[in-house]
Amino acid sequence: MTIMMTAEITGQTAEGYDATLKVVMEALKNAPGFLMHSSHPTETGWRVVELWEAKENSAQFFAKHLAPNLPPGIHPKVKYQPLHAVVTP
Repeated sequence: MTIMMTAEITGQTAEGYDATLKVVMEALKNAPGFLMHSSHPTETGWRVVELWEAKENSAQFFAKHLAPNLPPGIHPKVKYQPLHAVVTP
């Protein structure tokens, strides 16, 4: 079942997000189960929304590629939501 991963990242800046994405982008594009990534600034930092085929795919990617490359002091609060439907072109 497709899941939506939402990460609320208090204190993250556009510069910090861009630097982290640059390091992990190719691995993300090729990650098993990865479907989509988006992000935007919030009043307290940054939000990332991703779609994955399974929670395990997202969790494995986070542990292997993202966690080791986060800026100091950045600790995303991650939530997973099973999706009822996903429509693509």
